[in-house]
Amino acid sequence: MESARLIAGLARYTGDIGLAEELAQDAVVAALEQWPESGVPRNSGAWLMTVAKRRAVDLFRRNRELRSKYAQIGRALEAEGDGVTPDFDHAFSGGIDDDLLRLIFTACHPVLAVQARVALTLRLLGGLTTAEIARAYLVPEPTIAQRIVRAKKALARARVPVEVPGIEERPVRLSSVLEVIYLIFNEGYSATAGDDWMRPELCADALRLGRVLAQLMPAEPEVHGLVALMEIQASRVRARAAPSGAPILLLDQDRASWDRLLINRGLAALARAGELGGARGPYALQAAIAACHARAFRPEDTDWARIAGLYAILAEVTPSPVIELNRAVAVSMASGPQAGLDLVDALAAEPALRDYHLLPSVRGDLLMKLGRAAEARAEFERAAALTRNTRERELSAGRARAAQARAAQGGPAQGGPATPG
Repeated sequence: MESARLIAGLARYTGDIGLAEELAQDAVVAALEQWPESGVPRNSGAWLMTVAKRRAVDLFRRNRELRSKYAQIGRALEAEGDGVTPDFDHAFSGGIDDDLLRLIFTACHPVLAVQARVALTLRLLGGLTTAEIARAYLVPEPTIAQRIVRAKKALARARVPVEVPGIEERPVRLSSVLEVIYLIFNEGYSATAGDDWMRPELCADALRLGRVLAQLMPAEPEVHGLVALMEIQASRVRARAAPSGAPILLLDQDRASWDRLLINRGLAALARAGELGGARGPYALQAAIAACHARAFRPEDTDWARIAGLYAILAEVTPSPVIELNRAVAVSMASGPQAGLDLVDALAAEPALRDYHLLPSVRGDLLMKLGRAAEARAEFERAAALTRNTRERELSAGRARAAQARAAQGGPAQGGPATPG
């Protein structure tokens, strides 16, 4: 529970994230050795911080090349009180929030590859073990361990300071932080591979990080926009899968099981983003789209015209073929399947969508509605072949079989779009 704050504070003292994590682990070992006999201290986090700082002093004392650093840390420790009975109440006082913010920006530094940023953030700030991260991403544990080690070395090699970036650099750096948090959330919300449709624990980790960041940077509208988006999306987690684990698409979900507390939190965060002038931020716009679904107690109450309009604005702010595909779905619901299919067909040549399984999935759904079941079957089969997620593959394969049966019977299919929701 104290891990992120402990590492953050130590990183500020030592200027080295890898060393900070080692010192934190040493302090935990000391706690495991001493607390069973002495009892858990009233302020356990402060106890751990004091022990870790003392280990740092010992380490730097042994290393003559870092004597100046030792003196700096030693003076700071002496100022906090180095008697037999340390003043634990003040060991964590002052700068906790600043320390966490420094650690967030450092772990998500653009000098690192995206995968490395994700792994390091989950390790240092999410408190996940290497094995837990590996299981979450279906990657061998040694691979994750190597990513984390290389990330720490890359930060040290690039001499990345453990600090909050200045005003000029902050927008780019903050964008990287938000990207990492949302990548973690999305992997939990719609797993890219494996046997599970979702990994809710990753959603929870990302949401917790987002909430912490919103507390640390309350004046940043896009931080609130991202939190709003994640809160509203997370409200549907219980409704997105059957007891068997099979996916339930957006328009088929039991909306009574959507978490209204999370929805209200998300709407409040969205309102805060708007108050700060961030209504047209990419995350705030996506949150506004999610809010349209959250406010509709029945699928037929959904304001698809507004959703299509919001996607059009989002496409202007951050042009993307995936956003255009989502807009096509909304247009099909607002103006009919042919209008949506025209937009989808215009995206068929986009290189970024060549291997994107939702393109043929959406196209297949629209073709079914237009009574072109044989063509739809081919699209669903292509979608099944492209996805690496077992549950999505089964879903698309089942839709292909349904399209084949429909083709044999004749007549258009009814229902909503193949949006995961």
